[in-house]
Amino acid sequence: MTRKPIIPYEEIGPELLSDLVDTFYGKVARHPMLYPIFPDDLTETTRKQKQFLTQFLGGPNLYSEEHGHPMLRARHMPFPITYDRAQAWLECMAEAMDEVGLEGKIREDFYNRLILTANHMVNRTGPDEEGSA
Repeated sequence: MTRKPIIPYEEIGPELLSDLVDTFYGKVARHPMLYPIFPDDLTETTRKQKQFLTQFLGGPNLYSEEHGHPMLRARHMPFPITYDRAQAWLECMAEAMDEVGLEGKIREDFYNRLILTANHMVNRTGPDEEGSA
C-alpha cells in the first residue's frame, strides 16, 4: 500500500498561511533593518508572498501563473540583502510562526526550507543601510 505524500500547504491550510504572512509583514514593517528595503504599502508584497508560499509549500501554482517563474535571487537582486538582513527576516518569520501557532514537524520543515532560501537571497556584504553596496 502506498502512502499519500504529505503536502505542507494542505497541512498548514490557506487560512493559517494567510494569517502567517499578514503577521510576518506586520513585523517586517516595524523592523529597523528590514523596513528600509520594503515599500511603505505592503499590500501587494503581502499578496505576492501568499501566492509564492502557497506554491513553495506544494499548493496551487498561484505565483507562477500570474508572475512567471519565481526567479527569487534575480527578483531580489535590486535590494541590498546582507546576512544580517536575512537573519532579521528569519527572526520575523519565526516570531510570526509563534504568534499564529504554527508548530511541530511541519513548522520545522517549513522553517528549514526558509533558512536555505533566505541565505540564498544574500547579495551584499557590509553595512545594512538602504542602498548599501
